[in-house]
Amino acid sequence: MNLKQLSQMLGLSQTTVSRALNGYPEVNRETRERVLKAVQETGYRPNKAAQRLATGKAGSIGLVMPTAPGNPTDLHFGEFLTGLGEEALRHDFHFVVTPADPNDEVGALKRLAVSGNVDALFVNYMRGHDPRLDMLKSLSMPFLVHGRSIGSEPDYPFLDIDNEAAFYDATKLLLQLGHRRFALLNGPMYLDFAIRRKNGVDAALAERGLALDEACISHTAMTDEQGLLVMERILQLDKRPTAILCSSTVLALGAVRAINQAKLKLGEDISLIAHDDVLTLLKPENFTVPLTTTRSSLRAAGVRIAERLIAGIKHTETFPEQELWKTELIVRASTGVAPAE
Repeated sequence: MNLKQLSQMLGLSQTTVSRALNGYPEVNRETRERVLKAVQETGYRPNKAAQRLATGKAGSIGLVMPTAPGNPTDLHFGEFLTGLGEEALRHDFHFVVTPADPNDEVGALKRLAVSGNVDALFVNYMRGHDPRLDMLKSLSMPFLVHGRSIGSEPDYPFLDIDNEAAFYDATKLLLQLGHRRFALLNGPMYLDFAIRRKNGVDAALAERGLALDEACISHTAMTDEQGLLVMERILQLDKRPTAILCSSTVLALGAVRAINQAKLKLGEDISLIAHDDVLTLLKPENFTVPLTTTRSSLRAAGVRIAERLIAGIKHTETFPEQELWKTELIVRASTGVAPAE
């Protein structure tokens, strides 16, 4: 079925049907719902080329994917993209994914913006003083940031979680349980979320006159292998920490394996809190000892970012320019009272 046939079936003009499908506010709710119902019943799919000519919109969201030999596959990014895709599908939007050298992300974003193939851009894995922001702000194209950039002017649209507060609260819980020796298994040190999470730990410890030992801090890719290797090293220290904070349940997976191999009891000999991105394939409650976590869904963040971008493209709904989500602290069996000295 084409647009003309759908219009004839509904007794509406092709312009009205097209505007209803593209979310124009001048089409009333009753007409829009009637058109959408007919689309579902008939399986009609708009011709993207014709739609683009009629509306001036590509119906696409653009993203740059840095890639290089040896880069580990990122489970977290896949979870985020699933949420983004769920919402894009509801609105018949596409992704345009451009692979790029990690050292040429600014150039790749600029080329994608001027290609005419996308209506909006989003960026993630934000760094401190992120160089992409100035370029994005110079464009006339809508964009949205997943995360923030510490050290940059906060004058850009973003969705982020309060990473500093999450790890401050987690550290406070462990302090209340009597722990005084801490370790932090963190993401790469140049990434904004990792900087803020360490700041949260440092702030909570400073209130008690404590500080992280440099030997007990790691900044690595968030893989189970790195969690295992780092935890094995930390457990060899003369005064090993009794409280571990992990920036991901994936890191925690490896850390817990090292703890088990050392014949230590999680929640008794050593306590651990991880950040839970609500990954489909790795549930903290399914660990042998269920993990205490700070929790915020990456998939939900993907859905929200798609909602905001698509609404901005279609001018159908107004959202806050900046959103900072609080995390939940979920207490389970992996945290317990500090062992006696």
